[in-house]
Amino acid sequence: MPKRLIMGAVHHTEKDGELVDYEILSRLPLFEGLDEADKTALIDKMGQVTLRRSEILFTEGDDGDRLFVVTEGKVKLGHASSDGRENLLAVLGPGEMLGELTLFDPGPRSGTATAIAPTTLVWLAHSDLMVFLETRPSMAKHFLRALAMRLRKTNTTLADLVFSDVPGRVAKALLDLAERFGSKTPDGIHVPHDLTQEELAQLVGASRETVNKSLAEFVSRGWIRLEGRAVTLIDIERLMRRAR
Repeated sequence: MPKRLIMGAVHHTEKDGELVDYEILSRLPLFEGLDEADKTALIDKMGQVTLRRSEILFTEGDDGDRLFVVTEGKVKLGHASSDGRENLLAVLGPGEMLGELTLFDPGPRSGTATAIAPTTLVWLAHSDLMVFLETRPSMAKHFLRALAMRLRKTNTTLADLVFSDVPGRVAKALLDLAERFGSKTPDGIHVPHDLTQEELAQLVGASRETVNKSLAEFVSRGWIRLEGRAVTLIDIERLMRRAR
């Protein structure tokens, strides 16, 4: 049985009492354009799942029967080649969806989703969501926008692999992570990306050794400061120039 979300000042799961702020859910792009009655009806059909770091949400090849939305934490989407090599397709954070591809093209999952930090997600069965889409066609625009953004990002990534060198791709990845997960500090932008060095290498499509050299160069130039699974971007302007 799904962990149903209960209406109130805050929501909580019936089993374990985890608190989920209704305001967070109502601000998700999924609910954009819906009135309060529709939001309530949709939330009533939602379940919730919490993951510890390194726990797998779904595996490549699994049947895709539900849509997930991250409300807290981060999830990586990865793809494994036949020879065992891994490629990191995306890192998703609060407000971002995963599993929307199988909504319009039912079939096995195209990647593996793994939490890279303590993560909370809400989920909705495709059958329930399709009922809403049939009676509220404006909702479909949000999914089409999400798919278009994912396709645009994929095209950009492919172009970077062809035309950009590794340091340029590393700089661009750091800037993207900063835009989505960073916060301003007196020293610069602090980015708790929660990625290992190997995962960062997979994200930019390069070897760990090559990526480490790029990071070390950025550190020596005073552009960044490494802090475990976080980084502080000190010289944004130079990183932007390097990312071009």
